[in-house]
Amino acid sequence: MKKVELLAPAGNLEKMINAFHFGADAVYMGGSRYNLRAFADNFTDDELIEAVNYAHSIEKKVYITLNIIAHNEDLENMADYIKFLDKINIDGVIVSDLGVFQMVKENSNIPISVSTQASNTNWMSVKMWRDFGAKRVILARELSLNEIKEIKTKVPDVEIEVFVHGAMCISISGRCLLSNYMAGRDANRGECAHPCRWKYHLVEEKRPNEYFPISQDERGTYIMNSKDLCAIEFIDKIIDSGVSSLKIEGRMKGIYYGAVTTKIYRQAIDSYYQNFNFNPLWLEELGTISHRNYTSGFYFNKADENSQNYSTSSYTHTHKLVGKIIEIKEDYAIVEVRNQMNTGDIVEILRGDKDNLEYVIPEMINYKTLEKIETANPNHFIKIKLNEDVKINDLLRKKVNVTLH
Repeated sequence: MKKVELLAPAGNLEKMINAFHFGADAVYMGGSRYNLRAFADNFTDDELIEAVNYAHSIEKKVYITLNIIAHNEDLENMADYIKFLDKINIDGVIVSDLGVFQMVKENSNIPISVSTQASNTNWMSVKMWRDFGAKRVILARELSLNEIKEIKTKVPDVEIEVFVHGAMCISISGRCLLSNYMAGRDANRGECAHPCRWKYHLVEEKRPNEYFPISQDERGTYIMNSKDLCAIEFIDKIIDSGVSSLKIEGRMKGIYYGAVTTKIYRQAIDSYYQNFNFNPLWLEELGTISHRNYTSGFYFNKADENSQNYSTSSYTHTHKLVGKIIEIKEDYAIVEVRNQMNTGDIVEILRGDKDNLEYVIPEMINYKTLEKIETANPNHFIKIKLNEDVKINDLLRKKVNVTLH
């Protein structure tokens, strides 16, 4: 039986390698043009070549986002870029615009996935895209499990991809104009300012300096601030629906977010094909990363009053990344420090394919000066004695009690 694909975000080369290390089957990423994450690091053309070669060397896949809602000027050099992507042998492109879809067909043999931005909410629209030549349709997030099952039943010969984790948008399938009007940044061309996360009060036109809270909260209200999607508790039901790919949102998130989400959904997917039994530790682990309160999205019902964070737009987390293993020499590891570490700190080593390890930071040696140090700060490289079974790209994390604003 072919397993469902686990598709992880890759905002840059490090995040891509991190995603594969922690169990992703494929990644989606943006090049330097035409994608909806203009403020992510994204990939230069040379980096795309390196990324595709690396992924294929370990039998993984790479999908490139061309998912802007294009204006005339966006089309001027797009054909050449599509030909370049075809030449480097990417595994697929993600598009939302009919014109871009046609340009990909006319200039390449690249398999096409239709973006969630295209707002596919019914089986007839999915069938239409299939007839046009799409290999896969990424469904709108506003669909229930029952609707997904019906789509797959009526159009069985097209791959279906759905989101299972990450930020939710207040607008239908992310097609939002708030950012355009309030910040002059086009969300549909990759420059969203996220005004849906801002605090709002009500103002009556004849009393411009009087601000009325929309709810009974002196701090205002976040009436458009959605909770984050988390489907780990019912991942078996989503796989049962017949989908081909499970997608994690977050190309602009850090490597710790990518590591934990990918590892946990990898474990859940593998469990499904053995003897599925929900593990409460999965949900606990997903609480360690920076996130808003979780919701099941639209999978079981339409959004309601429990789907929003009304009092704050803050993120919470229980752990933070402090280091990354970049080299192993005999019984020593070389660690790139990401947040302060001190001798004696209790940390956990997040391993790619094994359980986490609790570890007490021993004597640290500055890798460049070879001096013993008590405290290591970001951008330091340290040498620590490590007899445990670890690998390059495993991460070190430390427990904290933080709310981010």
